[in-house]
Amino acid sequence: MYRLYTHNDLDGVGCGILARLAFGTDVDVRYNSVQGLDFQIERFLEQNRIDDVLLITDLSVHSENEKKIEEFVKKGGSVTMLDHHKTALHFNDYSWASVTVQYDDGRLAAATSLLYDYLRKQGLLEASSSLDDFVELVRLWDTWEWEKHEVIKAKRLNDLFFMLSIDEFEERMVKRLQENESFEFDEFEEKILDMEETKIERYIRRKRRELIQTFIGPYCTGIVHAESYHSELGNELGKDCPHLDYIAILNAGGKKISFRTIHDHVDVSEVANQFGGGGHAKASGCSLTEEAFKLYISEPFPLEPLRVDAFRNQHNLKAGKSGSLYIDHADHRFFIYPINEDRWMLEKNQSEEDFFSSFEEAENYIKRNYLAWLARDDLFVRYLADHVLDNKRQNAKQT
Repeated sequence: MYRLYTHNDLDGVGCGILARLAFGTDVDVRYNSVQGLDFQIERFLEQNRIDDVLLITDLSVHSENEKKIEEFVKKGGSVTMLDHHKTALHFNDYSWASVTVQYDDGRLAAATSLLYDYLRKQGLLEASSSLDDFVELVRLWDTWEWEKHEVIKAKRLNDLFFMLSIDEFEERMVKRLQENESFEFDEFEEKILDMEETKIERYIRRKRRELIQTFIGPYCTGIVHAESYHSELGNELGKDCPHLDYIAILNAGGKKISFRTIHDHVDVSEVANQFGGGGHAKASGCSLTEEAFKLYISEPFPLEPLRVDAFRNQHNLKAGKSGSLYIDHADHRFFIYPINEDRWMLEKNQSEEDFFSSFEEAENYIKRNYLAWLARDDLFVRYLADHVLDNKRQNAKQT
């Protein structure tokens, strides 16, 4: 009997689907949370199932089970662990584990793609066009390469996964991959996915108005409470507020935190690791520990949400040639205007504050330090008019 213990997200369930295709009824698949895996492993090892083949994908065990698995293998047990998180790289020291973060061609690895490679090499599963398509969609989603390559189909696959129960999703995918030459959504799925896309857009707009900002350690952090659409939410909030180093998405009911970043200079797996979690450089998570509760909920609780930049402006535009006006909660006026292509002046209340090499650098400075937002057109026009009058009055006094 094969026993597959894997994660309960799309990548983990993708592994379960491959196992169903490879082993049919001769496999017991268990979908686990990060915390649930070790409990399952402990039960398996206690039963001393030497004749069973244990496969662990998309998750890694804690140090105690790590030692117990090594002892089990030395006694003749069969264990294979496949993972793609860099926090698990130390498992490569064991003969029973293989952790690959990135392929030789530069593509990031996913658990589903690693298991697909493994099963084909072992002669346990034959490749097909539909399987190739499915595995690649899962990999693109889990590594977030779908956005870079604009493969919307990968995102829609994950949307469908969350709209169905795991059992129904698994059943649909297994049947489709067995019967079809290529992987496509059916007509019903396309309709409900279109509806879901609209729902996600509304959800993100609402949560954007609940986003708060604070510094946690060296990072300027955005914090939002949400139970759904963590990946989409983290990505869109990150793009809307690029001055934030990362987004922390809190699910207090589930006692979990998801971390997302759009920046290459930030590794959120290191942030999650501080609280016993892990994951990828741009997407990770951890349990809501007592320390994390203090940093991400208790201390930031009194803070006001970040204001949204004015979005219907025709005159006060970002990086505008006539300058860009921002305001903050203290009613300070921040005016950014170009001196030349690589030199931008920032004025605070009509007094010179500093020079910056780009508009983005100046905007980043005022958003991180003053929580400022792009003002509406009417305030912009009034500011310019007052500024001109002040200059004329000043010149009149000098003459």
